[in-house]
Formats: sequence, structure tokens, C-alpha cells
Amino acid sequence: MHSNGKEKVVVEVVAAHNLMPKDGEGSSSAFVEVEFENQRQKTQVKHRDLNPVWNEKLVFHVNDVADLPYRTIEVNVFNERRSNNSRNFLGKVRVSGSTIAREGEEMPQLYTLDKRSLFSHVRGELSLKLYLSTKEEVKQVINGGGTGAVVSGGGGSGGVVSKKNKKMQHQSGNMVVPKQMGSGQENNKMGLGLQNNHGHLKPVEPGPGDIKPVVITTVPGPVTPTSGGGAAVSHHGGVNGGGGHFRGGFCNDYALKETSPHLGGLNNDKTTSTYDLVEQMQYLYVRIVKARDISVFGGGGEVVAEVKLGNYKGITKRVSSGHAEWDQVFAFSKDTIQSSVVEVFVKENNNKDDFLGRVWFDLNEVPKRAPPDSQLAPQWYRMEDKKGDRSNPKCSELMVAIWFGTQADEAFAEAWHSKAANVHLDGLCSIKSKVYLSPKLWYLRVGVIEAQDVLLGDKGASMNMMRYPELFAKVQVGNQVLRTRIASPTASRSLANPTWNEDLLFVVPEPFEDYLLISVEDRLAPNRDELVGRVILPIGNIERRFDDKFVVSRWYNLETHESKSAVRFASRIHLRASLEGGYHVLDEATMYSSDVRPTAKQLWKPHIGVLEVGILGATNLMPMKIKEGKGGSTDAYCVAKYGQKWVRTRTVVDSLAPKWNEQYTWEVFDPCTVISIGLFDNSRVDKSPTGRDTRIGKIRIRLSTLETDKVYTHAYPLLMLHPSGVKKMGELHLAVRFSCANMFNVLHMYSMPLLPKMHYVQPLSVSQLDGLRYQAMNVVSSRLSRSEPPLGREVVEYMLDHDSHMWSMRKSKANFLRLTSVLSWFVAMTRLVETLMTWRKPVYSTLFLIVFTVLVLVPELIIPCGLLTLATMGMWRYRCRPRHPPHMDTRLSYAESVHPDELDEEFDSFPTNRTAEIVRMRYDRLRSVAGRIQTVVGDMATQGERFQALLSWRDPRATFLFVILCLIAAFGFYLVPIRWVVTFGGWWYLRPPKFRNKLPSSVVCFFKRLPTNADSML
Repeated sequence: MHSNGKEKVVVEVVAAHNLMPKDGEGSSSAFVEVEFENQRQKTQVKHRDLNPVWNEKLVFHVNDVADLPYRTIEVNVFNERRSNNSRNFLGKVRVSGSTIAREGEEMPQLYTLDKRSLFSHVRGELSLKLYLSTKEEVKQVINGGGTGAVVSGGGGSGGVVSKKNKKMQHQSGNMVVPKQMGSGQENNKMGLGLQNNHGHLKPVEPGPGDIKPVVITTVPGPVTPTSGGGAAVSHHGGVNGGGGHFRGGFCNDYALKETSPHLGGLNNDKTTSTYDLVEQMQYLYVRIVKARDISVFGGGGEVVAEVKLGNYKGITKRVSSGHAEWDQVFAFSKDTIQSSVVEVFVKENNNKDDFLGRVWFDLNEVPKRAPPDSQLAPQWYRMEDKKGDRSNPKCSELMVAIWFGTQADEAFAEAWHSKAANVHLDGLCSIKSKVYLSPKLWYLRVGVIEAQDVLLGDKGASMNMMRYPELFAKVQVGNQVLRTRIASPTASRSLANPTWNEDLLFVVPEPFEDYLLISVEDRLAPNRDELVGRVILPIGNIERRFDDKFVVSRWYNLETHESKSAVRFASRIHLRASLEGGYHVLDEATMYSSDVRPTAKQLWKPHIGVLEVGILGATNLMPMKIKEGKGGSTDAYCVAKYGQKWVRTRTVVDSLAPKWNEQYTWEVFDPCTVISIGLFDNSRVDKSPTGRDTRIGKIRIRLSTLETDKVYTHAYPLLMLHPSGVKKMGELHLAVRFSCANMFNVLHMYSMPLLPKMHYVQPLSVSQLDGLRYQAMNVVSSRLSRSEPPLGREVVEYMLDHDSHMWSMRKSKANFLRLTSVLSWFVAMTRLVETLMTWRKPVYSTLFLIVFTVLVLVPELIIPCGLLTLATMGMWRYRCRPRHPPHMDTRLSYAESVHPDELDEEFDSFPTNRTAEIVRMRYDRLRSVAGRIQTVVGDMATQGERFQALLSWRDPRATFLFVILCLIAAFGFYLVPIRWVVTFGGWWYLRPPKFRNKLPSSVVCFFKRLPTNADSML
């Protein structure tokens, strides 16, 4: 069909992202079907790909361009099922004709896939281009078994797909898929327009590297190079280039996957026994120590040393030529070595092409070293000049040490890595692995008792005839400020002697650098206070206590406004201050605590075990940023927190499948604790060191769920909740082992209190704990941000779950479902009793009556039989016990079926910044939910008040009947043995239906007629 000059609608299907797996094997074979004005076309099928790329143009006739804004385009995504020649629904998009652009003005738009019905399971996004064109031609569809092949009738841009090419495509094991940009709010940063709640689209200019091809092979094999510079990814998980380490398919689901990496402890190599939970990584280490006898033209100047290995190049810092000492180590990954010779040059700082001397080494002659061997001693090497001559006695000498080693080498942490060659100098310090220690935190308790002989200020004294002084005490420690209540006047004390008797709690870190500032102020007017007197105390001089012993109070003189003049007496304040070492300062959420020891080290008990974590790597990470000329990339690093010890892995630059293979160890003092491991994108690698590191995901592992001395190797899904829904950001591969020397000590911990003794002797209120936890988090984040490299506040807040107390409709529904699941056993027992009562299963009802009668007549068997039943159930369930640690569950978190507006409310700031209409709608929704809760609470109060009305004589006739019945029942129970009463009651309760009446019993009727206080409510 040739062009007739009329405009046609072109729907260019670009790609899809994060589709729902529907083939039963964790993937989908997706194709897109577009319908417009009774015309239907579809794309080719992308087999077993959750992130397919089509880049196909579908052209449609337009009857009337003027009516186009009133037309809609239906776009459906399906999964092809080749077994029975059917298809599954993956999502749909409905596009208004008013959004169609003119040719040359088209831009890719990102649409969120919608459900077809209430019960559809849909996720993902679809990228489309829609525009009008007079050049494109409508293609004729060839029915080819659902492949959607099309043939052009002229010179259009669509290609011809023959049967032979189609057959070769099915036989080929390679598919090209994109490295998609991050979803949710990250898409807005990367040049993709998201669809808002009203269906309007914000077109944006796509980045130069939005879609980058990656070759996925169906079998493990060598890396297949791509013309676009994309990395080769194995279909069995991870990026090739280091061995088939991770087991698990290339699927984007939320399940935990068991992996089988080649850990160091699984082979017979004893040199890797220290790092037996990580894979061995070989590095070439080059240590440049110093140089001597360097002759620089003109004398003086600065020189640098340059290490060159193939295409990789590392440069030392600039030093003076008269004192050329560097002492820097360079590490080159053995997997990336492309040369057989390593060269070391010494150059002038301002001369990049010429060199002063050179030393080279043959890699075949480089020795190998493995700890615990001592470090290799550096040696002096005579450098050759530009002509390659080193026989001249005036040639300079360079002290160098070179060896092959692993990540267990001492020089690994401080070495410059070859993959960080493009990192600017200021960002190099932020990519190294470090271990941080949280400061030891104390609770500071300040008891403000009273003050004596307080002299009012000048303003307060002038107003004294017209008002009573409103005196209060303000206590400040660093940025923490607390105030007492205003002292109320009493008949026994004068206005100059106020009393408060209040305890104020603060969080202070060691070493004690702050001062305790106590001031007495007078409230002249709202937001207008006048200082009356103050006292400053060093925190280091305050008494420390480890139990609930009484602390002696002391009087302190206040510095008043008349301190410089001669006065006969001074104002005083009565204080009781102590540093509480018997408490554990909570800096993280109580349910995720990693340490419950008291502050005072004298109260610590010996550790009961050791936790070892091998951080292997990550796979299938989402690109978090766009770099010029490289497209989407991620500079990922891991942070693990357990107790006071924080660890940070090195940053792997520009990799969506980083490998760290770093192992860390913690002492365990309580098995019922949690380790948190988070993944972040390093923003300081770029030239904007003031940026905030972006969250990628976090996992938690409770130690009590781990078996002793067992190595758990799993790939944990990194799930993040975005305003558009839950997104999988990648997978984190870990090897975890919890070992203990004495199992009796571990079992004994289960009988000990969870928190130290002081939490039960002098408990703190919930509001106090919340405020103190917030202050502790501020102290920890400020201390860790002063380290080098600093651990950002955003990282500390995310690891400590600072926003876990914020309101969320999603969390409320999830907690309600958790409560429903906990009470499900009660519902099941109620249904079982109902089944026995109705005699639907006569055999079971008869057996239950026999067992019930035997237990009542022989009550000594009740407790043993109950305990034996519980033990039997526990042993029976041992065979189906969990085999892997728990992970983030999207269904338990109610994240898969949450309403978009509820997510938007959860991500809203506090106080809100939404419009008044949205706030009003959410307030009305909250009122409706609260109304239902109010009704339930009222019904529960009604039942309780009816019990109270039995003896309150509020209804005299009902209380009279109850008293008479109690007297008759007392004589009856005295005369008849209790076992016969229980037996008769059980038989009466379980009588067959033919002996029952459908009306409620007299007892229930009597109870429901009792009065309640609901009659007196307004």
C-alpha cells in the first residue's frame, strides 16, 4: 500500500520494564497489541524477557484528524503461551488522542500498566512514542503463530521478517535487552516522563544512554562483546567474568534465591581460611615507596609516579623532587589484566608525555603472597632513561614492591583500585572500605528539684507589682533542650523559692565534650522569657551509677544578673544529676535491635558467639544516575550495622553487578538480635561531593532464625517502596554464618530479660523512649559524619529506621492483617467447635465427647495430654521448618495491592505539602476508618459495662435475679461434684441439633438486656 499523502497515526512501541512473570518459570514472553478505530496490530514476541525492547512502529489510518482528540488508543501487553496457543494479560494502557504529537516533535512517554479487572495481577511500565506522519505506511499483518511479524508495502522503516529469519531467531540463544532506567521517582531524574494521577504526561528529553543493549546468553559461556559497549549478562544470574558463581534465573521476582558461590572455605586452599565466606579475588599489587637521585631540569619542581598496566593507569600524589616519598599502593584486578608487563614511570608534574625514568616488570616473574606471610619488602630498582639505558651511574632509583595477592591482603583496604581510574581526586577517599564504631551513649538524668532566693530580672522586677512570676528551669546539653513546667505558687513557699521536682533525660556520647547548662527563666509573655540565673557543669564531672542506688543531690549557686556587683547572698538551685550506665540507649527501632547491652562496660557479660557475614556482590541493579557518554550507571557500596560496629564496603564504580567479596565479623551477646545490611549509590564519586547517597535497598536477618555453624548463601531481593509502588532494585548476595562455642550459654539467654535490669527497676515511658531514640540517632549520625570518609546522615537514618513511627495507611492495614493471622487459630478452633456442635461429622463429635468425658472424670490427664500434644505438633512440624532466613515480604507488607493515593500519603512530608482538596479527601477517609474502629471499641465497652451492671443495681430487677441465681447455684455446686457439673455442661453444649432450639438461650437474652452507659452518651 503506497502513501496517498494523508496523515497516519504512528505508535512506536519502544520497550517495557519490570513486567509480571506469567509463564510459570519466573519470566514472560511479551508482545504488544495496539487497537485504534477497529484496526489492530501487534509487535513481535520477546521470549523469556521481563524487560523487552521492540522499537517497532505500528501505523494506523485516520478517518478524520479533527476528531483525533476525541479518540483513544488501546494498548495491551500479553504473554504468549506456546504450549496451548493462548495468552496471558500483562497490562494495558489507554492513551488519549489529544496527546499525539506532530512528526519531529515526538518524545518517548513512560506509561504505567493498568489492570483490566479488579483481580488482575499487573506491574511494570511501557514506553511509547505517538505522532502523526505522512511518510509512514500502513503495514499488512501476517498471521504467523502469534509472532506479530509484519511486512511493509513500501519503503517504510519497518523491516521484512521472513520465515527463515524467524526460525533462526527462535534457534538463537542470544537476545538483546535494555539496561533500563530506575523506576518510580528515579525516572524523573533520568529523563523519563511519568504519568500522574490525572493521566497527563510530562514529555521530557531522553538521555543519550537511556537504553543500552546487553547480551543475555542461555548457557554459561564467555562474554559476548556488544557494539554498544554493553556488558554481557549470564542468563543464570550475574555478569560473566569471574566464574559461574550465582545460581538462580534471570527473573525479576521478589523471592529469596539460594546460591552456590565458590567460597574460600569450600576448597582445600588453607591460605583462604581466614576469608572462607567470600570468593577469592586475585589482585596485582604495586607499592611505590620513594625515589632518589632524581634530576629535574632547572632544579626543584614536583614529580609524580605513574603505574601503567595495559589500558589502566594510576598516578600518585605530587611530591617535591628533593624529597620524593609516596608510599602508595595500587591494586589491579587480575580479571582485567590485558598486558604481560607492568611499567612504573617517574614524571614531572607539568609534563605528561615525557618521563624522567622507567622501571618495568614481567608479570610471569611476579611472586605471590598470602597472609599470614609478612609484607613483601620493597627493593631499589635503577630506572632506565628515555633511551632505555640504565647503565649510567647517574640514573635515578625507585623503591618498589610488586606481588600477586587476594583481598585478604593488608594493603587491599587502602589501595587505589584500577576500576576507580575515572574518580576525581576528592572522591577517592569515599570509595574505600572502612569500619566505623558508634560512640558509647549514656543517659544523663537531671533532676531539677527546687530553687532558692531567686532574684527576678530588671524587666520582671518592674512588672512584679502587676503579676506573679512564672519561673521554670531550662536544661540544655548540646542541641538538646528540655524545660520543666512553670512552678505553681503555694501557701508554704514564697514566690522566690519555686519547686519543680522533675527528672529530665538526655543522650550524651563519650568522650564527654559538652557541658550541662541549667538556667532559671521567667515567662514574661508568650515567646518572651527573661534569664534569671544559670549554672554550667562539665558532664565529665557528673556522678555515674550502674544500678538504682540513690544519688545525693547538691546545691549550686546561680550566676545572676547581679553577679558582678557585691551581694550578700546568691540564688541557688537544687539538682540531682547522674549518668545512667545501667540502661541500654536505644538508637534503633526496638523490634530491630542489634544490641541490648547496658552502657557501662562493667555490666557486660562474655559474648556467646560470633557472626560472620561475607558480602559477595549484587546483581541486576537498577541504574541510579546518568553519566555522560555511559548512560545509566550505579556506584554501589554496602553498609552493615550490628551493635556498635558499622562496616562499609568499598565502592564499585560504574557497575550494575558489583562484586565486593569482603568478610566481616561481629561478637554476639544475644541471639535474639538483628543485623541490618543496606545498599547505597555513592554520590561523592562525581564532582558534587555535597550530594546525598541514594538508597537502593535494605535487608534484615534475625540471628535467632539461623542454625548454628551453618553457612547460608542466598540472593536477597532489594525491594524499595516508591510513590508508584514497590520496585525490585536488584539482588544482594550474602554468605552468613552464626557460630557459638557453648550451646548452653545460648539457650540460657532465652530465659534472661531482653533489656538490662534498670529498664524494669526504673522503667522509662514510651514517649520518653521515642524522644531519646531520636536524640540518640542525631548523636550517632553527627559523630559518624565526622569520620573520613563520612557516613552520611541519610545512610544512618535509613539504617536506623528513623521513620518507622510515622503514620501509614499501608502499614496499618498490614498490621491488621498480621493480627488477623495471629488470631486465625482462634477462628479455626471456633469453627471446629461449631462443627462438633452441629454434628456434621458424627464420628468426630462422638470421639470428642468420649475424650471430653474421660478428661473430666480423670482431670490429672488434662495438663499432661495438652503438653504432650504441643510437643508432638512441634516434632511433626520440624520436617517442614524454614530452610532459609526470612526476607522482605511484599505481601506481608501489603505493598503489592496498596492504593496509589495511600502511597502518596505515606511519602508525604510532615507537615503535609499537598493541596487542600487532597488533604480533605484523606481526612474524610481517615474519619471513615476511625468511625469503624470507634464502633468496635464502643461494642467492646458495652459488653464490659453489662458485666459491671450485674451487681450495680442499676437495673434492680436484673440484679435481683442474678443474686437469687447465684445463691441457688452456690448450694447446687456444693451438693453436686464439680466433675459431674462440667460433664453435664459439656454434654448439654454439644447436644445434637434435634435437641436444640434456634432461639438464643435464656442466659444470652438476660445478658443482652442489661443496661450500659451508652444511654448517657451525647
